[in-house]
Amino acid sequence: MLVSRSLGAWGTVVLAGMVLAGCTSQVNRAPVEDRGTTTTSSTSSSPSAAVKPLPGVENAGKPGYYTIKPGDTLIRIGLETGQSWKDIARWNNLENPNLIEVGQVVRVVPPTSSDSVGTRPSSTASSTPSGSPVVATPLPPVASSGGSTATPAPAPTPAPTPAPAAGKGADDVDFIWPASGSLIAGFDEARNKGYDIAGKAGDPVMAAADGRVVYAGAGLRGYGNLIILKHNNTYLTAYAHNQTLLVKEDQTVRKGQKIAEMGSTDADRVKLHFEVRRQGKPVDPSRYLPSR
Repeated sequence: MLVSRSLGAWGTVVLAGMVLAGCTSQVNRAPVEDRGTTTTSSTSSSPSAAVKPLPGVENAGKPGYYTIKPGDTLIRIGLETGQSWKDIARWNNLENPNLIEVGQVVRVVPPTSSDSVGTRPSSTASSTPSGSPVVATPLPPVASSGGSTATPAPAPTPAPTPAPAAGKGADDVDFIWPASGSLIAGFDEARNKGYDIAGKAGDPVMAAADGRVVYAGAGLRGYGNLIILKHNNTYLTAYAHNQTLLVKEDQTVRKGQKIAEMGSTDADRVKLHFEVRRQGKPVDPSRYLPSR
């Protein structure tokens, strides 16, 4: 009796366990299905919560725009496009020029009048987009009581725009050598984007032509203490590895003015690395510098 009673009790426990297991299985099944439904619903709604597109991406590939690549900075973009980094920041309303993203598209040419149509005043009768005054069109002559008419004076003929000198482009620049040392490395489009000129620490570095300082600092890797001069809308020159910078951004300089002292910052020896860039592209300085 004791054994059968024990077996009976054990059987009851086993049976109860089986029943509970079955119930547990049924209870757990519903939440899994709900979770799957919730996940599906979340996935289907994800397009509405898509990542915000990068600024300017609609202009990718258009002339006058630049798509930012890994490692880019506004300083490098300015050097590569022949512009001042400050101008690029202003044209793109960049409050913090250090906050740019790979894939972002920025304007690298000055905005034209058509780019600001939406911000013009509703009335433009008194001025043209260029800001020059508008010449009023004379009214038709009014007949006098005697039947004669007043003849208006002929409009003055505008003076012709002088053409650039023959054989020379309007933006061509007469450059001089920026340092007096010997040439130790020439131009190689793949390996050396300019000239390397030898010298001693502290030797003068001179502006190769009149221009405006569009960069002075050490923010471009591989160039050390760097100065970039903009001479016009076509040409820039760059002066790298300086020991001391003697000019500031936005300062106007004259040809032959001492702008830095030669050094070895971010270089293996004392030297001046000098580049001439035409519309942002490095070109062989020998085509622009006088022979020695």
